[in-house]
Amino acid sequence: MSGGPAPVRVAMWSGPRNVSTALMRSFGSRADTVVVDEPLYAYYLASTGIDHPARADVLASQPNDWPAVAAALTGPLPPGIRVCYQKHMAHHLLPAVGRDWLGELSHAFLIRAPAQVVASYAKVRGEPTLADLGYEQQVEIYRRYGGPVLDAADLLRDPPGILRRLCATLGIGYDPAMLTWPAGPRDTDGVWAPHWYAATVASTGFAPYADRPADVPPRLTPLVEAAAPYYAELAAHRLTP
Repeated sequence: MSGGPAPVRVAMWSGPRNVSTALMRSFGSRADTVVVDEPLYAYYLASTGIDHPARADVLASQPNDWPAVAAALTGPLPPGIRVCYQKHMAHHLLPAVGRDWLGELSHAFLIRAPAQVVASYAKVRGEPTLADLGYEQQVEIYRRYGGPVLDAADLLRDPPGILRRLCATLGIGYDPAMLTWPAGPRDTDGVWAPHWYAATVASTGFAPYADRPADVPPRLTPLVEAAAPYYAELAAHRLTP
């Protein structure tokens, strides 16, 4: 007979320029949880040839083939750990990645309004494409497996309310420790953290929600419009406190 509750492997599919790293910190504050930071990143870089900061370090830090990643993400958990929280960038799930192993995960989705994403991303990468934003992959996974949907704006407006509903949906129980964490880096952060995680490394909790208009460059308005139907499909199912 089993000696305890079944493990829960949470795949949180996010797009870029979201609060995904803060949410990883939140889950990392649980005593029953181990977190994994963007495990398909090296595979994504190796497959696409895209040049990102710390590319060589990323390629050296993770398996470059997706079957090895899938095996690790669906394997046994460490002793005393019930939850494996996997922070995924949805656009890392390239078409060549097999999908069968996804059935062993509990899926969840972190979304943000396309105008906000594009305005933020344009400051880092001047010409983002729809493939960079991950909405298509999020919808693909949601249609097949379902799962709770979190909007970043809702999460920042009411962290305890949204986290309570998320944990209830995942069947893992809410832990108030998820609301705060010590500042500083983590061993579980990807090697790319120095290039992207400065705000989260300095943080001790979720930032207050700031309702700022999105300054989208006119040339990228068509990108926002292309992403809007995918976002709307997911947002219709989002958790509210």
